[in-house]
Amino acid sequence: MNNTPATYEFGDFVQTFQIEDLNIRGRLIRLDQTYAEAIKAHDYPPFIEKLVGEILVLAAVLASALKYDGVFKLQVQGDGPVSLIMADITSDGAMRACAKIREGVDPADIAEGASIPQTLGAGHMAFTVDQGPDTDRYQGITEITGATLAECAQNYFRQSEQIETAIAITADANGPSHAAGLMVQRLPMARDGEQEEENWRRAVILMSSITNKELLDPSLSATKILYRLYHEDGIRLYEQGALRHECRCSEDRVSRTLRAFPRSEIDEMAEDGLITVTCEFCRTDYVYDERRLDDLFADAAGAT
Repeated sequence: MNNTPATYEFGDFVQTFQIEDLNIRGRLIRLDQTYAEAIKAHDYPPFIEKLVGEILVLAAVLASALKYDGVFKLQVQGDGPVSLIMADITSDGAMRACAKIREGVDPADIAEGASIPQTLGAGHMAFTVDQGPDTDRYQGITEITGATLAECAQNYFRQSEQIETAIAITADANGPSHAAGLMVQRLPMARDGEQEEENWRRAVILMSSITNKELLDPSLSATKILYRLYHEDGIRLYEQGALRHECRCSEDRVSRTLRAFPRSEIDEMAEDGLITVTCEFCRTDYVYDERRLDDLFADAAGAT
């Protein structure tokens, strides 16, 4: 008899589920290559790598609860040592993320395991759904209130959306870069109010019993994790949605951005006759010398 435990690929996906007896819906997120690719081009210190993994998971958790055709953007900005962490995800699962340390801040001065207020300071968390130029943008903004990104998001749902929500997220870039998260949300009341309250407490208590180690354990499949937690309450799993890392920067986008400025301003920003635009997400450099700029602005003049 083979006693070797079954192993699974960690994967990059969102697993939607519903707990039938408790009237609860949820999402389980796992990120592998998506997370690794997001931090590969950066020389982030470990605590920033962890934040990037967490913001990726949180963006996937929140976006997967919406119906949209475009880009969901999550941004946390403050006046602390880390000025910004952000991630976005398209409706077909393409993700990217980045972080910025405030100029003049030595990352070594930020304590390992510092809370979100200690890391980002006072500021806000913003959610934006962009479905294209001919549609209105949806945006939600909440102050940074919570020790973790998950707590900040929970406070937003409680105060602004009035939806009872519990979220757990974790990330670890030591060795294989793995990040994961679990969210449960209370559906509109369908039964006796007191029973609904009890069902919600049960769902949250069971969710809270899972450890970060288990969420990141590649030997535990999504099905096994959710079955362990909620098998007594009738859990229904839906088809997984694939996630991947993909930056949307391109030479065409950069060129359009440069053409939006007067040529004189572009020339003032040049160093040694070159304009270099670096994507904050993937760190790709787009370099324009004087000849390329001449061609760029000649094309712009011809188009007007």
